[in-house]
This record gives sequence, structure tokens and C-alpha cells, in this order.
Amino acid sequence: MLKQSCRLFKASSRRFPRPSTSFPYLSCRYLNAAAAGIPTPSRKHDDNSLRDVFDSPFLRQGIRHSLDSPPKGLFENRYLTQPEGFITFARETANKCQRLVTRIVQASSVEDRRRIPIVLDRLSDSLCRVLDMADFVRATHPDIGFQQASTQAYAMLYEFMNVLNTTPDLKTQLEDALNDPNISAMWSEEERTVARTLLEEFSKSAIESSDENRQAFVELSSRVSQLGTTFVRDMEPEKSTISLRNRQLKGVDPLVFQHASRKHLTGISIPTAGPVAFTALRSMRDESARRTLYLAMKTASQSQLQTLQDFLQTRAKVANAAGYRSYAEMNLTDKLAKTPAAVNSFLNALSRDNESQIRQEVNEMLEMKKHDTDDAGFPVQIEAWDKNYYQTQLANKYRSRSRRPDFISAYFSLGTIMQGLSRLFTQLYGVRFVPTTTSAGEVWNCDVRRLDVIDESEGRIAVLYCDLFARPGKSPTPAHFTLRCSRRIDPSEIEEVSALHPDLDPLQAVNDGMAISHNPLTKTTYQLPTIALICDFQPPSDQHNNHSSEPTLLSFRDVQTLFHEMGHAIHSILGRTACQVVSGTRCATDFAELPSVLMEHFAADPTVLALFARHWETDAPLPYEMVSERLAIERRGQGVEMEHQILLAMLDQAYHSDLPLTMPGGFDSTKVLQDVYDRYGSVREPRETSAQGFFGHLVEYGGTYYSYLFDRAIAGKVWREVFDGGKDGGAVSRENGQRFRDEVLRWGGSRDGWRCLSNLLRDSGLRDGGPEAMAAVGRWGVIDV
Repeated sequence: MLKQSCRLFKASSRRFPRPSTSFPYLSCRYLNAAAAGIPTPSRKHDDNSLRDVFDSPFLRQGIRHSLDSPPKGLFENRYLTQPEGFITFARETANKCQRLVTRIVQASSVEDRRRIPIVLDRLSDSLCRVLDMADFVRATHPDIGFQQASTQAYAMLYEFMNVLNTTPDLKTQLEDALNDPNISAMWSEEERTVARTLLEEFSKSAIESSDENRQAFVELSSRVSQLGTTFVRDMEPEKSTISLRNRQLKGVDPLVFQHASRKHLTGISIPTAGPVAFTALRSMRDESARRTLYLAMKTASQSQLQTLQDFLQTRAKVANAAGYRSYAEMNLTDKLAKTPAAVNSFLNALSRDNESQIRQEVNEMLEMKKHDTDDAGFPVQIEAWDKNYYQTQLANKYRSRSRRPDFISAYFSLGTIMQGLSRLFTQLYGVRFVPTTTSAGEVWNCDVRRLDVIDESEGRIAVLYCDLFARPGKSPTPAHFTLRCSRRIDPSEIEEVSALHPDLDPLQAVNDGMAISHNPLTKTTYQLPTIALICDFQPPSDQHNNHSSEPTLLSFRDVQTLFHEMGHAIHSILGRTACQVVSGTRCATDFAELPSVLMEHFAADPTVLALFARHWETDAPLPYEMVSERLAIERRGQGVEMEHQILLAMLDQAYHSDLPLTMPGGFDSTKVLQDVYDRYGSVREPRETSAQGFFGHLVEYGGTYYSYLFDRAIAGKVWREVFDGGKDGGAVSRENGQRFRDEVLRWGGSRDGWRCLSNLLRDSGLRDGGPEAMAAVGRWGVIDV
């Protein structure tokens, strides 16, 4: 899951080896040491250490001891040595931002106007430095003091940002400079992209409206945020449990009995939400029981449906206030799709491509149901409550019982996977991970590992904090956070900071003590991407014993998850742009998942797995048949799952069209759902349900839920045509990796995604995008690993 950082002046509704000297701005301590003739750790040593720091209990204990070193702030940020530092950080940032606003508004000379995009980018970066970090800390840090302080800091700057969103002078100055050919001709391609992107963001804030309308816009936006939070928080079925009689419990997984909320002589009561409910639905032989449970699981409360209606109608009013006909129209302006019509072109083409697959899978389920049905002569059809059950039965039918289900995990210790990712990135892009000891106060938990990302020609280029082990109170959702983006720091900025903080090293002060790279020959300075990767894997079995024990072993699904999240990370790492507004994953939402989905193909490639997958005890290589068997099982039911995602994407489009305000007879979210499913679905949705009450992604995506499907289609095409589908070593080819890096990763969001794809795939027909290009991507279909 990509946790998109604060974008421009809008926070999302939803990121470095520690130097052994006092000069954290040196580009790479190993390269500098080597230049001085000092022996340095070998690449092989780094490779072995990478495995050990995740697998070895001894090193886990050693990392805890390293925290006795002199304390530094969280992420080495000089403000964050204690919770109150967040408030100081926010206040000083607000003062700095006010100075930057004044500079932009008063810009009149050619030079000052030429620098407007750069100063605006610095303004955005200043806000994001606090907002991104505070958003992460308030959700992740175990200390209540840090949670409260980061929440307060976030609120302070979020309010300040809302003022900037509705400051017409900023937009006027930028627009005048962009429209003046004498000024804009001096801008780089990246600066022009920043200027256009910022103008699009301003246009979504009713900035050209009257003061009264702008105030209404701010109030509506605040209302949307409140309603969205309430909707996601209250996603519970109307009935929390259902009762089933003993005769209905044939085939039910034992897990259901263990977690039944109530047991009695004639049956049990089970919850209607969570993994127990889904396990029951997948294992119940009795159709009446499946129907009862399905209806309960898919029926939201009336209060939840009212919240959804208020949320969607208020969102539509926000779009109207900004001059758009619908929220989807407003939210798609900076995406590859551009328009709702183009999104629907893609989804319709993808739906047609999926028709034969879904028909085959439904027929397979129907034959199994006919075999199970005793009512001879009565018509039999697959119902909505049947799909999970018969998909599971089909998977069981093809699953080999010759091995333990978790036997493959023995080849996937967490340390070997991290080792394999580093080896893969070395092969493809010439970058590797180097474990680095942390200082006291630098990380939020002793299980967090810090990796420096070392480029073979540029030295250190990023810092990656890996928080991969489960613990009480931690979110179980895998995610990638950008705590700080790449950005070129202007020499004048260093001079300004030096004057404000004469007691500090200028190169430390300019990035708040966090990691930078400085080239004294070219006098160029960059703040380095700082990233946090969050997963929820079980820690090694013997955390408190320094002797050998079983390391954390991952399922193949976990391996795919880790590869996916690392795809986001490598995008942030290699998308090193001069402007942070377009750095790394700060590209169009419907392009941001491409690197991560593509990595799932690498996770299943035999050549890639051969780089690292070995038995943790015997060191025997992984027999690839174990992987191919699981892939074959996962492909069973792929058409049904594809249809499910297509329907959700279509529903997202309908809900963010003009329907919330124009539907005849008043807006009815249940009727809209039924219309979409009746028209495009293969199985009729029961009239009694209201599953939209559980569609939490509506809040975050808002008309862009199609993005994941879109990028899955593109990733399949890229895998086949750029990496040769893994054939003949194509998955580990530096030539292929360099091609993807040069045409996609390095640009972040500074180049139009269609242009990146056109160059990458060598297809000029994609260059200008539009509905026809969207439909073409739909016709590619989604070919998963």
C-alpha cells in the first residue's frame, strides 16, 4: 500500500548510513574512506550483514546495544529529540513558509519571477517535511507523547496550508510567470511541470471565486474530511453476529468454532465481520447458512449509509464550488486518464477482455454446485454467496497434498529476501542496501532496521527504515511512507539557513540534521529520500536468546507483499528530481502503482528466486515446482477476482459522477450499486444487501480506484516487452533494468506518464494518452504472475 505523502499544498487524506564522523552530508562514507586509503567493508560483507540483521537474534540484541550511542532526534531530525520538538519544528516551519510566501508575492524582477516555481517547491517541501513525518509518527510511534505532539504539529500546519490553498496572490504570480514567454522559456522541463501541477492544484481550491465561495469551499472540504473519517471508522455490519444451527455447520473450518462468539447445544453464534466470517463463508457446505451469513456480512446499518450519502453529496458540492461538474472530473485532471469518459473506456475494454475467463470460472463453479445439489429438476445457478465457497473448493481440488502447506516458507527467511532484493537491485539498477547502526532516539522501536541505499557510481542516495516485525498496537497493513523527498538545495538557501543558525553546521541545518549528499566539486547539494517500510511479519522465534533459532519465515504471499512495497521504495529512491513536488512516487495516482505491481512479477521469476531462495537450515536451493504449483492455484478464480475489482472501480466512478446531486428521485447509493452490478456483473447481487457501506477505499481514492487495475495491465505489458517475461535472464538484465530506470523511475512525476510509457514500450500511439490509449491498455488485459 502506497501512503502518498503530502502533495504540493494539499495533505493526503491518508517518509542514511548514520555517519561515523560528524559530517552526515558526505555522499558515501565508504567511498570517502576508500579515497583516503582506509580499508572499508566489502560488498560481500554488506551482503552477508544484510541477511544477519534480519535473521540473527544475536544481531537483534546487538542493535539494541547500539542505542547507547549519543542520542539524536527521530530520523536524525535535530528537532525531534523529544516530543515537544515537534511543536518547535512546526512553528519554525510556519515562520519560514510565511517568509517564502512574502518572497513569491513580492517577486517583480526577472530573476525573482524566474525562481517562482523553485520557491513554491521549497514552500511545499517545508510543509511536507513536517506533515509527512507527523502523519507517520502519530500512526506508528508507540510513545503517547510523540503521538500527541505530532498530531498537534500536523493540525497547526494543516490549517496554515488551507490558508495557502486560498491565497489568490500565489496563484496569480505563478500564472503570470507561466504565461510570460520571457520568464517560462528560462525554466527547465521539470520546473514547467511543477508550475503546471501547482496551477492545477490551485484550480481545485475555488481560488478564483468570491471570498464567500472560498470560505464555503474550505468548510465543505473540512466536512468531507470529517465524514470520510466517520465512514471508515464505522464500517461494521448492521448485525454483529448471526446464529447457525448444528445441521448448518457441515464442513465449517475449526477456526470458526474456536472463535465463535457464543456456543450452545443447538448451534453457535459467529461474528459477521473479520477473518472468522470469511473463513466460515469459504467453508460452509450448507447453502442456506452461506446465504444468511453473506447477507449479514454485506448489509450496512442505515446510519452508515446516511454517512456515505452525506459524504458523496458533500464531495460533489466541493467539486461544484471549484467549477467542476463532478468530483471525478476534478480529481482526474492530473491523472493519466484525465476524464471519467477515458476511465470508463479502460474499464469497459478490460471487462470485455475478462468475459471468457469469468464465464469459464462460473461454469466450473456451477458444475460443482450441481453435483452438490439434491433438488433434481430444479434450476441451479451460482449466487453471490456461492462464489467464495466454490472458489475455495476449486483451489483445494488442484492443491497438492504431498507437502506441508507452509513448507515453502523454509526457503524464505526475511533476511534472505532482503538479501535477494539488494542483489536484484544491484543487477538491474546498480544500487544495493547496506545495514547501518542507528543512534539512540533515531528509530521508534528497537526492531527497526536502517539501510543505506548505495549507488555504484553516486554513493549514498537514500535512507530506508524497515519496520517489518509485528508487535502489539502496530497496524497490520503493509505500507510505504516517504518521510522526506529528494530535492536539490540551492546555495542561497544554505546561506540563508547559516545566517539564521550560525551555531550549526550549514549543511546539517539546511536539512534539519537529516541525510543529504553534497558534491564539493560541483557544489550541488541534495536532500536524500528518507523512506519507512512497514510490514507485520512475525519476529524470529527466539528473540531473547543469542543462540541459533528459527528466523522469521515468510509465506509466498508475504514475499510478494514485500516485493510490492519495495517497488514503491525503489521508485522513491531512484526518482531523484531537483523539485520535491514531482519526486519519486509523487506522480499521477494511476501511474504510482506500476513499479510496485511490476515487482510482483519479479517475485515469482525463477531467475530472481535463484538469487536468494535457499533453505534456512540446509542451504538447499528452492525447487521452483513449489512456486509454480502455488501460482497455478492462485490463477484459479482470477477472472472472478478481476470482475470484482472492475465492478468496484465502476461503482467508484458512478459515486463520484454528478449522480449524488442529480439522481432522479434523490440519491440512492444502493440502487446505484445494483444498477452497476446488474449491468456488468456475472452474478446478481442480492437486493437485501448494501455492501457499499464497507467500501472504505472510496474515501482515499475518490474516482481513481481504477488505478490499481490500470497499473496491473501496464505492468504485465512491461514485464513481457521490457523484461522479456523473465526469459533468458531478462529479469536480471542490467540493460533491461537501465531502460526501465531511464524511462520511468528516474522521472518521478516530472514527466508525463504517457510519454514515459511511449518511450519505454516504443509505441508512439501512447504518447498523447486519451480515451483511445486508455482503451488500448484495457485490451492488453491483466496478466498476473
